[in-house]
Amino acid sequence: MSLRITIATARRVLAQLMHDHRTVAMMLVVPCLLLTLLWWVYDGGPVWDRIGPALLAIFPFMIMFLVTSIATLRERSSGTLERLLSMPMGKLDLLVGYAVAFGAVAVVQALLAGGLALGPLGLDVAGPAWILLGIAVLDALLGVALGLFVSAFAASEFQVVQFMPALIIPQFLLCGLLVPRSELPDVLSAISDVLPLSYAVDAMREAQLSADPSVWAEITIVVGFALGLLALGATTLRRRTA
Repeated sequence: MSLRITIATARRVLAQLMHDHRTVAMMLVVPCLLLTLLWWVYDGGPVWDRIGPALLAIFPFMIMFLVTSIATLRERSSGTLERLLSMPMGKLDLLVGYAVAFGAVAVVQALLAGGLALGPLGLDVAGPAWILLGIAVLDALLGVALGLFVSAFAASEFQVVQFMPALIIPQFLLCGLLVPRSELPDVLSAISDVLPLSYAVDAMREAQLSADPSVWAEITIVVGFALGLLALGATTLRRRTA
């Protein structure tokens, strides 16, 4: 793996993103709009305080997954990946470069959404704000890693969208937002235990309820999933869409 090639790839992807104003708006503005909408629905009451931290984990994860997977797929279907991989560039160089570029946007996205929730929307949390913001950033990076991995298996943008019911919605349903994970049936609880978003939401809840939260175990699992997905993506990445 070459640091120089990785940085050059990240700079190229960021330059392309900056010229796509609609995509940038979707990544940065949509999570804030969704949080504001739900705050308005619940009138900033106790329900908002209960679900707000979980939403800070879920929205960045979902949106970064969708944007990253479609953007990477377009690079492959247009032949850009084939041209890049014909150069002295490894698949891991390419994927890490993409991860750095989209990860930079993910950091901004998570900080904007977290700052909005903890500031103007008045989300009530006991733990330090920086811990919640850090977890939100990691969740967005997890979405980036999953999007890069999924893009290797999709042949079109429509197929990327089809992956959402298979990979994203089950995590949304079983992460503890709708029903506490401890109250799930045994089979669903076991499934929830192997889904990374469950640990992200657990970490958010701990950071919300405790003034001195212990979230390192959950953070380690989330980071491990993200790194594992990047490694798998490097082994499955194809140069072109068949």
